Amino acid sequence: AHVYAASLFLSVALYAVKVRAEAMQKASEAVPSGMLSVVGRREANYKFACLEARKHCESLGIENPVCTVSNYLFPDSRVIAGHLQALEFLQENARKYYFKRAKMLPVSGAFHTRLMEPAVEPLAEVLKSIEIQKPLLCVYSNVDGKKYMHSKHIQKLLVKQVVSPVLWEQTMHSVYERKQGTEFPYTYEVGPGNQLGAILKQCNLKAWKQYKHVDALEDEKAADT
Repeated sequence: AHVYAASLFLSVALYAVKVRAEAMQKASEAVPSGMLSVVGRREANYKFACLEARKHCESLGIENPVCTVSNYLFPDSRVIAGHLQALEFLQENARKYYFKRAKMLPVSGAFHTRLMEPAVEPLAEVLKSIEIQKPLLCVYSNVDGKKYMHSKHIQKLLVKQVVSPVLWEQTMHSVYERKQGTEFPYTYEVGPGNQLGAILKQCNLKAWKQYKHVDALEDEKAADT
């Protein structure tokens, strides 16, 4: 997004992504952890469920366990991340916490939690060493769901993002907030799959009506034939 908005050059952005990915992988290998996709009923209390999962971990002898919401996707849908034992506990007790579905994600760690703290410093050092411009287009941070304002703001929040929950639902509300009667913009999801469009439909049905999925690979195949 920052490359598209001209706040970062592609080459330095890719380098920052590489450093962040390697640091996050290293942090993942330090502790058996993961992420659990949860769809809950209206009665679901995610904070309470995470609290009980942490208590369970403590009973197993795990010190300072982590189990928290790491992604707010759309109403009644969350991703919970933390120690594997905590996530397994939530899966086993899904009915008790009013979870309609609790599925482990195929990832190697508890991203967007404090278990990623070892990755913060390497990314911070890289971002200090590269040039960041004020975005030419509106770019929203999923740390707080608000627009990035200037280069220092970008630098600070990109680092904070590593250990902060993704406020995707809140960001969607910010992006599509407009006065009554104002038309919604056309929204395009480019690439394989239409998961973000499905999430948008749950967050804002009116905005979704102007949504279109563009599969670049399919277009290439069509051009070849």
